Amino acid sequence: MRLSLLAVGPAKPGPETDIIHDYTKRFRGMAGSIGLSGIDMISVKSGGGLQREGDRLLAKLPTGSRILRLDEHGPSFTSIKFAETIAKWRDEGDRSLVFMIGGAEGYSDAVKRAMPQTLALGPQTWPHMLARVMLVEQIYRAASILAGSPYHKV
Repeated sequence: MRLSLLAVGPAKPGPETDIIHDYTKRFRGMAGSIGLSGIDMISVKSGGGLQREGDRLLAKLPTGSRILRLDEHGPSFTSIKFAETIAKWRDEGDRSLVFMIGGAEGYSDAVKRAMPQTLALGPQTWPHMLARVMLVEQIYRAASILAGSPYHKV
């Protein structure tokens, strides 16, 4: 199953992007052994209002993908539950999983209707670059759990 992170706005150079690259590299080192691949980083231009950002997000979605939209009002998963959920979708035959991070204003109604499945990184609101870092770290952690790596300590 190929993983992608689709976000509004570019990933700006800086320490957050360096951390994202580090976790992405680590993930790629073990992903193949557990039936995962990717993490593709896809960004769309911000601005122009919710509708325009939503249209840009919808246009970039790979056909046939399962979408998990980050939303502070969505359910939160433990790291183990997150890993189990990814494995379940992989085992059910999903070929692509896209994690979506909206813009500063959130998501358009069209995006919410098209992608009702959500995930919260907790009840707080996070800056977009930190949300990307936390998400990519949790994807790597999920892969390490599925691979039986000692990274995740119980």
